[in-house]
Amino acid sequence: MEKKDAYVVKMQAKLDEWSADIDRLEAKAKNAKADAQINYREQIEELQARRKLARERLMKMRESGTDAWADLKTGFEQAVDSLGDAIKAAKSRF
Repeated sequence: MEKKDAYVVKMQAKLDEWSADIDRLEAKAKNAKADAQINYREQIEELQARRKLARERLMKMRESGTDAWADLKTGFEQAVDSLGDAIKAAKSRF
């Protein structure tokens, strides 16, 4: 498997894992008190937006040629780092 392909597969698995984390946080939010639900909902919407951005960048990287993917990788890694940090923060607050 090519280096790019292996990286894309690895990152897709990471995004899938984080999607499951977001789903679990959403389930916890539904069981929270009404005032807490509003705060949790805002955090979940932020996580979903960051996840969407990361998925879009991964899709561009997947579709790119072998020369361009290295440039796209930097932007994707920034999106992934941001998403990962936000999920960790949300988990600690929930």
